[in-house]
Amino acid sequence: MSVTHRLTAPAPGWTATTDVVVVGSGVAGLTVALNVRKAGLRATVVTKAMLDDGSTRWAQGGIAAALGEGDTPEQHLDDTLVAGAGLCDEEAVRTLVTEGPDAVRHLIATGAAFDLDAEGEILLTREGGHHRRRIAHAGGDATGAEISRALVSAVRSDPGLELIEHALVLDLLTDAEGHAAGLTLHVMGEGQRDGVGAIRARAVVLATGGMGQVFSATTNPAVSTGDGVALALRAGAEVTDLEFVQFHPTVLWLGPEAEGQQPLVSEAVRGEGAHLVDAEGTRFMLGQHELAELAPRDIVAKAITRQMQAHGAEHMYLDGRHFGPEMWAERFPTILASCRSHGIDPVTDLIPVAPAAHYASGGIRTDLLGRTTVPGLYACGEVACTGVHGANRLASNSLLEGLVFAERIAADLTARHTAGELPERAVDVAATRAAQSVPLPAPEARAEIQRLMSTGAGVLRSAASMAATAAGLARLGEQAHAQLADEKPADPRVETWEAANLHLVATALVAAAAQREETRGCHWREDFPERDDAHWQRHLITTLATATGTPVSTPEEQ
Repeated sequence: MSVTHRLTAPAPGWTATTDVVVVGSGVAGLTVALNVRKAGLRATVVTKAMLDDGSTRWAQGGIAAALGEGDTPEQHLDDTLVAGAGLCDEEAVRTLVTEGPDAVRHLIATGAAFDLDAEGEILLTREGGHHRRRIAHAGGDATGAEISRALVSAVRSDPGLELIEHALVLDLLTDAEGHAAGLTLHVMGEGQRDGVGAIRARAVVLATGGMGQVFSATTNPAVSTGDGVALALRAGAEVTDLEFVQFHPTVLWLGPEAEGQQPLVSEAVRGEGAHLVDAEGTRFMLGQHELAELAPRDIVAKAITRQMQAHGAEHMYLDGRHFGPEMWAERFPTILASCRSHGIDPVTDLIPVAPAAHYASGGIRTDLLGRTTVPGLYACGEVACTGVHGANRLASNSLLEGLVFAERIAADLTARHTAGELPERAVDVAATRAAQSVPLPAPEARAEIQRLMSTGAGVLRSAASMAATAAGLARLGEQAHAQLADEKPADPRVETWEAANLHLVATALVAAAAQREETRGCHWREDFPERDDAHWQRHLITTLATATGTPVSTPEEQ
């Protein structure tokens, strides 16, 4: 199947060739690139900003794996299945928890330095939904930064690995058989690799991260605009479970006008004993769940939202004053500095917190080898839906998932290469030219998309709120088409391409969320407050209608 829809963009002005092109430079993307290089394959890493500017380096809490005494992969599996609220793929979870400990050891061998105890053993902490201490961390609360540092260092020391920074991926290229044959991209640079170009490859791996920027308040960096999911939809790939967006319960509240990336207050703070309280200092998680503040994130986010509604408040509080200055400085130096930079001292003050968009549990549908429904196109990390997370990701499973499934993709590519199943691919130029150009919204549409989504498809949803959001998104689409018809289209550039990607993933998310008439995991419907296993213990598969380019969600057969 050829790509039928493409972003409006100039024709490529330059072309490069490689064996495997990896889009994204987080834990998933860099792990794929390093591992395929070991097999002698040429690899090119394309990243939207600098090599270490993705979501991985913002991960504070850590990476979950059954490394501690008395812990087992089976216990890790049980906690993951409970958090996933009946929608995890048990085989995918079993793969994660059994291969996870070795994957962490491979990461250590690459150079990542985790925090150790006096005996030289890895220090482990707890987070929400975990019944055991199994979260390995680095630099106290700078785990992602340390993992990113180690992987970036390894990548930069490999002269055979090509890096293209400041590059926005646009669309997939395919051959006459519909197999991925490369991609188009726009490089914000100077010289030979400036502007729109093409990279031809035997396989394409998407590791583009999340789509948190579809909401007004998120923990995601500014580059997380859903580019990978949007590309996959336009390429004809199946996307699943987009309605399950995890809102992190404890994001530093910076005021009603705050927008964009917000500082995260890691779940590990609660794991070490901080309490959630209201303005009177009353703990409200007691009695709501056996794990209280360490309940799965969807439960905590809902409890905070309910308290905010009940009190007419814009936030609740996290109380870690009993930690004392030494523990804050040693265990949570990043969070301490972040809070203090905003005029809050956690040593003496309550920390104002509120939920914000954090992680997409759904994404591009893959199998256990990271293969999507488009031949030759792989996906891993947050952009993918492997089936591990179900309706709600268990804390600190994300870094592990990126690591484990990146290794699996690299192993599959290596096996295909060895078997002679990775031939060079000729781009189907005629099909590329025949693809329908997607009109681009104006750059200011981004803020309107975020406002619509936060108002109608945020933590709390209903048929009425999502209908209003869908109508607003449709109006933005109509405006883009009208500008195209009037021959006054928005200029093709990074801001308008990002707006188009956000518009597509927002429309797809709302279509799925409106269809799922139940409350499950991090999908909360006030008009359908109960979980409905009889009708909805199944996935929603979203594809793009060929004729209209509109996302269509279809329930998976039970």
